[in-house]
Amino acid sequence: MGKEMTNEFGQINISDEVISVISGVAAMECYGLVGMANRNIQDGISELLKKEHLSRGVEVSVVDDLLNIDLYVIVEYGTNITEVAHNIMEKVKYTVERLVGVKVKAINVHVQGVRVTREALA
Repeated sequence: MGKEMTNEFGQINISDEVISVISGVAAMECYGLVGMANRNIQDGISELLKKEHLSRGVEVSVVDDLLNIDLYVIVEYGTNITEVAHNIMEKVKYTVERLVGVKVKAINVHVQGVRVTREALA
């Protein structure tokens, strides 16, 4: 579907995939985020996506010329999950509105898992 805009020079079409990639890259810059997760959890196991597939962990919808963005993430063990989610929301909202030029209505962060490192267990 994407976002369509018209100005005096013509029409601009921005696909959902582009907005998803921008959102995923912006989210990955946030401290405490290990990576994006698949939107569909099977058997209660979330898969950490590689950087080439960031958009799979993002869902974009357009409602009344406003964007709704759902991010499916995996956070690092030992971080404050609510603080990480809040930082992701702010960073993604700022970046998408600045780069795409469309207002964001809502950003929903779905924490699909927590990654535990060996150092955290010691």
